[in-house]
Amino acid sequence: TALSVLPRPTRSQGAPSPRLPLHPAPHLLAEDNHSYYVSRLYGPSEPRSRELWVDVARANRSQAKIHTILSNTHRQASRVVLSFDFPFYGHPLRQITIATGGFIFMGDVIHRMLTATQYVAPLMANFNPGYSDNSTVVYFDNGTVFVVQWDHVYLQGWEDRGSFTFQAVLHHDGRIVFGYKEIPMSVREISSSQHPVKTGLSDAFMILNPSPDVPESRRRSIFEYHRIELDPSKVTSMSAVEFTPLPTCLQHRSCDACMSSDLTFNCSWCHVLQRCSSGFDRYRQEWVDYGCTQEAEGRTCEDFQDEGRYSASPDTSSSPYDGDLTTTSSSLFVDSLTTEDDTKLNPKAAGDGLENKLSPKTKGTPVHLGTIVGIVLAVFLVAAIILAGIYISGHPTSNAALFFIERRPHHWPAMKFRSHADHSTYVEVEPSGHEKEGFVEAEQC
Repeated sequence: TALSVLPRPTRSQGAPSPRLPLHPAPHLLAEDNHSYYVSRLYGPSEPRSRELWVDVARANRSQAKIHTILSNTHRQASRVVLSFDFPFYGHPLRQITIATGGFIFMGDVIHRMLTATQYVAPLMANFNPGYSDNSTVVYFDNGTVFVVQWDHVYLQGWEDRGSFTFQAVLHHDGRIVFGYKEIPMSVREISSSQHPVKTGLSDAFMILNPSPDVPESRRRSIFEYHRIELDPSKVTSMSAVEFTPLPTCLQHRSCDACMSSDLTFNCSWCHVLQRCSSGFDRYRQEWVDYGCTQEAEGRTCEDFQDEGRYSASPDTSSSPYDGDLTTTSSSLFVDSLTTEDDTKLNPKAAGDGLENKLSPKTKGTPVHLGTIVGIVLAVFLVAAIILAGIYISGHPTSNAALFFIERRPHHWPAMKFRSHADHSTYVEVEPSGHEKEGFVEAEQC
C-alpha cells in the first residue's frame, strides 16, 4: 500500500487568522489565533516561561523514564501509550510516537516519513542522541501531564555548536507547551538539507483511493488540513510557547448544539454517524463514505427528528412525506450498514413467501440438499487452504506469498510512503516489554 502526502489546502479555517488586536503583557512576545489553537510566546525574562517548564529531574523515578534505545541512536522513533486521553485537534489520543529528531508524531499509522505532518514539534531537526553519553530522551507521565524532554542532544554534523535541551508537554485538558532551556544557536541557522527543521503543530486525515497500479488494492493518502508554524527567531534559551485548544465541531454531541454553533468552522450534523463535523478532521473517510456532506445540505434538526419518528413507526401514514423520509433512511442505513450477517440473523424476512408456496413434500428436500452442499463446500475450502499453505511455504517469493505477507495484521502499522527528497526516513523501535531498573528496553529494528 503506497502512501502519499497531499499539499495543504488554502482554507480560511485552516490558515492562521490575522493577529488579534490585543495588549500583550510585558515580555509576552506574541499571541496568535490559529483557528484550532491560540499560541502565546513568552520571552526569557517572563516568569511564565519558567513556570511552564517541567523539572523532569525531580520527578518520581517510577513516572520518569529514560528511553535507552532513543537515547543511543539516530533517526528512530518509539510508540508510547499515555495514561490519559489527550485531545489533539479535538481527537482523543492514547498513543503517541516519540522521535529522536525533537518531535512527537501524533498519527495512528506509523510510516517512514514521520516529519511530513501530524506532529507536535518543539524543535524538529537532525538531532543525534547517540553522539554523547550525556544525551538522553526522557519521558514523564503522572496521569495529567505527559512530558518528553530531549536533554543535551546534539545536531548531526554541528556538534561543535553545543547541546540542546528542550521539552514538549501534553496536558490532559489539551494544552501543549514547548519549553526551551538550552538553545545554543539561532534556529534559522540550522540546515534543513538532511532533515526538516520545524517548530509548531500539524494534523491531517487519511483517505483511501483505488491504486492505479493494482486495481484490487487501495492507496492511503494523507491530506494535511491544518498547520501552525512558529517564528524560529523567537525560539531561544529560557523561552516558552503555550498552545491553548479552541472549541471544534467534534465537541458537540447533539444536532441542536451542532447547528447552532457559533464557531468559525462550518459545522454540520451527520445523522447516520451522530457526529458534528466540518468535514475536515481525522474522521473524513467515514464522513465521505456515509454521505454526510450530501445529507447535511438543506437539512434541519427537525427533519432528522421527523425522519427518526417515521422510521420507528412505519404504520403511521398521516404525513405526505412518509415515503420520501423512509426512502432516505433506507438509503443511508441499509446501503451502508446491512451485511450478509444481518440477513442470516433474520432468515424469514425474505423467505416466508417462498416457503409458503412450497408443497409439504418439497419443503423438506431443500434442507437436506443444502446441508450436503455446505459439507462439500467446507471440505473443498479446507483442502484449498491446506494446498495454498503448502505452496506458499515452498515458494516464499511467489506472488501469492508476497500478497499474504504484505497483508499480515502486524504489518499494517508500518506503511510505505512514496519517496520524497524533502522528508527524512525514520525506523520504528518496537518495545519488547522487558524492564530493567524501571526503564523500558526496546529492540532496535
